[in-house]
Amino acid sequence: MIFEAQMADASAANERQVLADCVDQAVFAEEMGFDRVWAVEHHCLRWYAHMSAPEVFLSWVAARTSRIRIGHGVVCMPFNYNHPIRAAERAAMLDNLSGGRLDLGAGRGATLQEMSAMGVDPDRTYSEVEEALRMIGNMWRGPDGGEDFEWHGELLQVAPHPILPRPVQLPHPPLYLACTKNDTVALAAEYGIGSLVLGFSGPEDIAALRTIYDDTIAARTGKRFVSSEVNNHFSALCPTIVLDDKDDAFKVGARGQRFFAEAIAHWYGSGPPPNPGTEDDDQRAEIEGSAERMVARLHEAKIPVGPNSTFTFNLVEHAYGDWRDAIAYAERLEEAGADEVMCLIQMGTVPQQACMDTIRAWGEKVIPHFRAKAG
Repeated sequence: MIFEAQMADASAANERQVLADCVDQAVFAEEMGFDRVWAVEHHCLRWYAHMSAPEVFLSWVAARTSRIRIGHGVVCMPFNYNHPIRAAERAAMLDNLSGGRLDLGAGRGATLQEMSAMGVDPDRTYSEVEEALRMIGNMWRGPDGGEDFEWHGELLQVAPHPILPRPVQLPHPPLYLACTKNDTVALAAEYGIGSLVLGFSGPEDIAALRTIYDDTIAARTGKRFVSSEVNNHFSALCPTIVLDDKDDAFKVGARGQRFFAEAIAHWYGSGPPPNPGTEDDDQRAEIEGSAERMVARLHEAKIPVGPNSTFTFNLVEHAYGDWRDAIAYAERLEEAGADEVMCLIQMGTVPQQACMDTIRAWGEKVIPHFRAKAG
C-alpha cells in the first residue's frame, strides 16, 4: 500500500483524523497480509498530499507492527529538501528501530510549489538525486559498516566522518527511484535500483515500461550503478477500491481518482483546486473531463504526458469492483511484468470505512489467491 495522506477537507481537525486513519490502515495491512507500506514525501501541497514527514509516519507504523516492510516512497533527495547525510541518518535509524524492515526510495519533489518553498533549483534536481543516491550507496562500507565516510563528488564535498547509526541492512537498505516517465524508468535500471512506477497507468502502459526497464538492464555496463548492491525490482501503482457491491466500489474509486487527477492538475500544472464533487455525480464523465483538464495543464507546464509519461488516468483500467475484479486486474499487472503492486486506496474522497473494507477484501481474498499461485 502507498500513502499520500490526501484529503478533500483540509481543515486541521480532519487533517489530524486522516493521519490517524492512515496509521490504522497501515497497521491493518500487516494483519491482512500485505508485504509493504510506502509513504510519499511532499511539501506544501494542500489536498494532494499532507505526508510531509514520512519518516515520522513510518516510525509510528513500525512501532505498531512487527513484520510488514516500511518504505520511503520516496525521500525528496535534492539537497535543499534533505542533505544526503541527513536522509541516510534518518533511514538508518528507522531501519534499526524497525528491525531491518526499511526500503529507501528517492525522488525529485518535482512541483514548483515544493521547490520554491525549499529553494530547490529545478535544473539541478536530477543531478542532485543521482549524487545523493551514490553517497548513500557508499556511506556504510568496510567491516560492520564502520569506515568513516568521505565524499568528493561533482556537487558535494565531505571530509571523513562516521555516519551514525549504521543500518541493520548493510551496506544500506534496498534503493528505489520514483518513476513517472520512460526516461526515469531507464535511469532506475542504469542506476541498478528498483523502479517505483507512480502513475495511473494501465497494464499495457506497465508492460511497455517494464520492457524499457528490462532492455536497459540488458544493455547496461554497470558504470552508472550507484551501489554495489543491485536491486532489479519493478513496482506498479494499483488504484483499488474493493467492496461487496462492485457498483459502489466503482463510484467510490472513480470519485477518489477524479479528485486525485484534479489535485495533480492543480499542483503540477496550475489548474483550479480539486473539487470533491458528490456521490451522485456522473463519475465516468467527470473523471474523463478531469483527465482532459489535467493533460492540458501539464502540457502548459511543459511536463511530459501521454506516451512518454505515466501521467495517464484510464478510468476502467484499475481495480475497482469486487474481489474477483481485483484479482483479475492484479493478474494483468503481474502479466505486464510487475514484481509488486502498490495498492493506492487512501484517496482524498474515499471514506475510512471503504479503505478498511478494501484492505480486508485484499487480505481475505486477493492476497491468498496470489500466495497460493506462488506455492
